[in-house]
Amino acid sequence: MASFIHYAKAGTVQKLIHQIKYKGQKEAAKEIAGWYGYQLKSESELIKEIDVIIGVPLHKRRLQQRGYNQADWIAEGLSEALNVPARTDILIRKRFKESQTRKNRLERWENVKTVFAVPNPEEIEGKNIVIVDDVLTTGSTIEACAIELLRAGCKSVGVLTLATTR
Repeated sequence: MASFIHYAKAGTVQKLIHQIKYKGQKEAAKEIAGWYGYQLKSESELIKEIDVIIGVPLHKRRLQQRGYNQADWIAEGLSEALNVPARTDILIRKRFKESQTRKNRLERWENVKTVFAVPNPEEIEGKNIVIVDDVLTTGSTIEACAIELLRAGCKSVGVLTLATTR
């Protein structure tokens, strides 16, 4: 697991993430992720083992509301920098759930523990997958995604986020 920058409430990074997530600045997500990817490429041999990059999926309804998935734009920026394919069809969010932003760790886990699925497990069998998201807070969403990917037969799951909280 790795994150590019530190996220603090009311800080510059929070404002940046808010712009990316809610104000349509998806290109900024891709650009920053590209910088992140080039840094990872120069610092880690493990990057060479990644087979697929997957953004944490949004439910269709949330995708319609927002118009884009910021995690997919982050995945795309990393994909280009690392020369690893990004896929949006490997992992799906099968149920719409309310936002995680005001929930504690247990509430977050309860909210997401059964919402993800891998529709075609044969496509990830034996592969090293990296899940990407904008901010890592409690890790509940990433954990729920990883559990489904591992159940479906992938070899390993890594995590990259633009930012992380303490």
